[in-house]
This record gives sequence, C-alpha cells and structure tokens, in this order.
Amino acid sequence: MNMSFVLLIIGLGFATLCDAHAHLKDSQPADRSVVTIAPDNLVLRFSEAARVTALALHRVGEAERKLVPLPTGPAQQVTVPLSKLGPGKYVVTYRVVSGDGHIMSGELRFTIDPSARPTASKASRDQTP
Repeated sequence: MNMSFVLLIIGLGFATLCDAHAHLKDSQPADRSVVTIAPDNLVLRFSEAARVTALALHRVGEAERKLVPLPTGPAQQVTVPLSKLGPGKYVVTYRVVSGDGHIMSGELRFTIDPSARPTASKASRDQTP
C-alpha cells in the first residue's frame, strides 16, 4: 500500500475525530445580541448532546451567579430559567463534556437595553425553526 495513501487515511480519521467535539451552535438570547426585554430563559443549543457541568451568568461589574437547575444527563438543547434581569451587559459562561469526553468551555454576551433597537447575531438569524 502506498505510504501517502495510508497517511491520507490517518489524517482524515484524525480530522473527523477533532470535529466530533460538541460546540455551541446557537443560543437565546443570541451571542452579542441586544434585546429590549429581559429573557425568561437561557437556551443553549449544541452541535451534539453534551453534559453541562457548569453554567453561570453575571452582569458586567457584578458577581457571577450559578444558573440552576442543570440537566442531569447529556442534552443537545439546554433551557435554564433566568431570574428577573435588569438593563445592562451580561456574560454567560458554560462548560460541557461531549460524548467523547472532551471538555469545552465558552461564553456568550448579550445586552438588555429597553430603549435599543433589537439585534441578533448572524448565527441566530441563520437558524430556521
């Protein structure tokens, strides 16, 4: 067997494994969005089922609050209720474990501004229900 062919097959297999990790596809509110009304829930949609191990929210300049309840098992979509949020800039941080055991952390940001014109990130505009 040609060595180049063997290396190609190994490389393709490795690329497939690297792409298998869960990643955030979409959220409500969307990352970098401006909303005029505070959301009742935070919704995270992942590329594959993942187990959420940490989820927190903070308004910029204030203390972080853990968001609960977290799902007890893997889920592709996670919905967590939010307490009443006032105007301001918010940061959500999360950590998930994908099916292959890979740990992925990330964050998303949104702003609540009752006087603003609502915006959404490109990812949320591209999603179809």
